[in-house]
Amino acid sequence: MFNFIKQVWKESLNVYKIVANARWLILGTITGALSGVAAILFFAGVEGVKFILLHSFAGIEMPAPAGEEIFHGILGPYRPWLIPIFTTCAGLITGWLIVKFAPKCIDGGTDGTDSMIKAFHYNDGLIKPIVAFIRGTTSILTIGTGGSAGREGPISLIGAGIGSYLAQKFKLSPQERRLLLLTGAAGGLGAIFRAPLGGALTAVEVIYREDFEAEAILPAVTSSVVAYTIFTLAFGNDPIFGIPKFIFHDPRELLFYAALAFFCAFTGQFYVKTFYFIKYKIFWPLKNKLGIPLTLGLGGLTMGILGSIFPNLLSGGYGWLEMAMLGKLSILTMCLILIGKTIATSLTLGSGMSGGMFAPALFVGGMSGGIIGFMGQSLYPDIITQPGAFVLVGMAAFFAGIANAPIGPLIMVCEFSQGYGLLAPLMLSSAICLVLNRNVSLYENQVHNKFESPAHIDDATINILENLKVKDYYQPKKVGTFEEGSSFRAMLDVVAHSNDFYFPVRGEDDTITGIVSVQDLRRILFEDVLGDLLVAKDVARKAVTVTTEDNLYTTLVKFLETNFGQLPVLDPQDKTKVLGLISREDVFKALHRAPKKIA
Repeated sequence: MFNFIKQVWKESLNVYKIVANARWLILGTITGALSGVAAILFFAGVEGVKFILLHSFAGIEMPAPAGEEIFHGILGPYRPWLIPIFTTCAGLITGWLIVKFAPKCIDGGTDGTDSMIKAFHYNDGLIKPIVAFIRGTTSILTIGTGGSAGREGPISLIGAGIGSYLAQKFKLSPQERRLLLLTGAAGGLGAIFRAPLGGALTAVEVIYREDFEAEAILPAVTSSVVAYTIFTLAFGNDPIFGIPKFIFHDPRELLFYAALAFFCAFTGQFYVKTFYFIKYKIFWPLKNKLGIPLTLGLGGLTMGILGSIFPNLLSGGYGWLEMAMLGKLSILTMCLILIGKTIATSLTLGSGMSGGMFAPALFVGGMSGGIIGFMGQSLYPDIITQPGAFVLVGMAAFFAGIANAPIGPLIMVCEFSQGYGLLAPLMLSSAICLVLNRNVSLYENQVHNKFESPAHIDDATINILENLKVKDYYQPKKVGTFEEGSSFRAMLDVVAHSNDFYFPVRGEDDTITGIVSVQDLRRILFEDVLGDLLVAKDVARKAVTVTTEDNLYTTLVKFLETNFGQLPVLDPQDKTKVLGLISREDVFKALHRAPKKIA
C-alpha cells in the first residue's frame, strides 16, 4: 500500500512539472510572438529613418551587411553638414520626451539592456509600457540620425517591457514576472540578431557577472525561436553577415588568439572607462546645470560633428564590420575606427540619448580582433590564413570581457558564421578576457550572483540559515518533561515552576513522543472534573524536535509547519537526552547577526 501511494505521489509530481512547463511554453510563445512583431517594427523604423536622413538627404553612403540592406534608392547630394543638425534635434526631442513622460528613466543605467537588468533586480520585474515605448521611439531617432548606438539595447528593453506587461495582465507573481521579463528580452535579442540560441542565452546570463537565471531558459529559448521565426518571415533568414565559412585548423593560431584576448581586454577597459568618464565627468555635471534636453542636445551635436568628419562612426556600423571580415579595411583604418567608435558611443549614450551599447561593443571588439588577425597574417601568412576569423572571435571575446557574458555571445558568433568551426579559439579568447576583466562591467546594475540580487533575497536567507547550526544558537538548560501518563494536575505543577511554554512528553522507552504547550493546557484550565482523568498523552501534539547538528533553515521550516514557539533540542547521539530549547526568536536573531548581507 505504501509503495502504491509513493508511486501515485511521484506521478502527481511529474504531471505537475509537465503542466508547469507547458504553461511556460505558452507564455514564451505569446511573448516571443509580440517581441518578434516589435522587432520588425523597430528594425524597419531604424533602417527607414537612416535611409531617408543619411542616405537621401545627407548623401552619406554607408555600407550595410549582406543580410540587412532592405531599402534601396538613389544617393542624395553630399551634405554632411546636415548630420549635426539631425543628431542635435534627436537629442533635444529625446530629452523633451524623457522629461515629459519618463523622467526616471534617465537614471536607468548604461542603456536599454541595463534598464532591463535594473528592473529585474530592483523593481520586481516591472517596466512601465511608456518607458519602453519612449526609449524605443527615441532610439529610432538616435540611430537613424547617425548616433553611435546599437539596436540591441532598445529591443531588449522593448521585449522586456512586453514580458512585464503580460505578466501584470496575467496576474503573475513577482518571481514569474521577472522570468517573463527575461523571456521578452530574449525574444527581442534573438530576432534582431537572427541568432535565437545566442539571444536567449545572452538574456539569461547578462544580468549577473558570475551566474545565470536557469529558470528562465525554457521560456527564453521558446520566445527567442518564435520571435526569430516571425522576424525572418519579414526580412528573410539569411545571417546578418555575408562572409565565408571560417574554420580553425592550425593549433599554432591559438597563440595569436591568446594575444587577441589580451588586446581585447585592454581595448575593453579603454571602452568602458572612456564611457564612464565622459558620462559622469562631463555630461552628468552638465545635466545639473543645463537640464536634460540641452545636455542631450549637446551630446547629439558633438556626435554629429564627429560623424560628419568620420562617417565610419555613424549608427551601428555592422557594414564596416563585414568589410573588416572580408579584408577590405587597412590596419590603420581599423585602429582609427576603434578609437573613434569608443569616443562616439560615449558621446551619444553618455549624454543620455537612447540606444544600445551592444552593437558598438561588438564593433570595437571586431576591430580589435581584426588588427591582431591582419597583423599576424602579415608576419606569419602560413599560420594565419583567415584573418577575418579574428574579427568574429574579437567580437565575442570583447563583449564577454566587458559584460561578463561568455556563453551567449560565443553561441551568437557561431550562428553568425553558420557553424562551430571557431569554437576552440572562441572559448580560449573569451575565457582569457573574462579573467583579465573580472573587475570591469559595462552594465551598472549587473550584480555578481543570485545571492547579491534583491530578486533572490529569499534564496539568500535560506543559504545563510543552512550554514548556521542549532548548537551555536539554542538555549542549553534543564527542560521540564512529562511522562505520557502524567496527570493534568502534575502538568500544571511543572508549568507553574517553569518559564517555558512547550514541554516534551516521554514514552515508555524514554523517547520523545509528543509536545504539550501551555496554550493547550490553558484551554482546559478550569475543567476541574478533568484534573485526575486527563493525562499528558491526551493533550500532546505530535513530537517535533531538532538536534544540535541540524541547521537553522531546517529548524525554521519546522517552526512554520507546527506554529510552535519553541522546539526541544536533542543530543544527536542519544535522542532521549534533551539538551535545551530553541525558540523562533533565536533563529531570527541568528539571521540578523549573520555577517553576510542579504539586502
